[in-house]
Amino acid sequence: MAKRTKSALKANRQNVKRREHNRQMRSKLRSALKAIRVSLDAKDLESAKAALSQTVSIVDKMATKGIIHRNTAARYKSRLASRMSKAGSSRASA
Repeated sequence: MAKRTKSALKANRQNVKRREHNRQMRSKLRSALKAIRVSLDAKDLESAKAALSQTVSIVDKMATKGIIHRNTAARYKSRLASRMSKAGSSRASA
């Protein structure tokens, strides 16, 4: 940090807090995505549906707050919905 003014020091403190919060949120998102993948791989559609609704909520919140881009959020949701429908149709045909 080059500048030592009060405003620069405060901005640095805020950046540290925001970075840590954003890292926690991204970690939470990755964990939620993994939970869906694991339940889909285990053919457990009930837990996958529950995890999907939670994950979509997390993705929407992150996009609203600017942690991830809104197009990235849309892509995540689209791919999750696609995987859910594939898992549901393969289970129905089996």
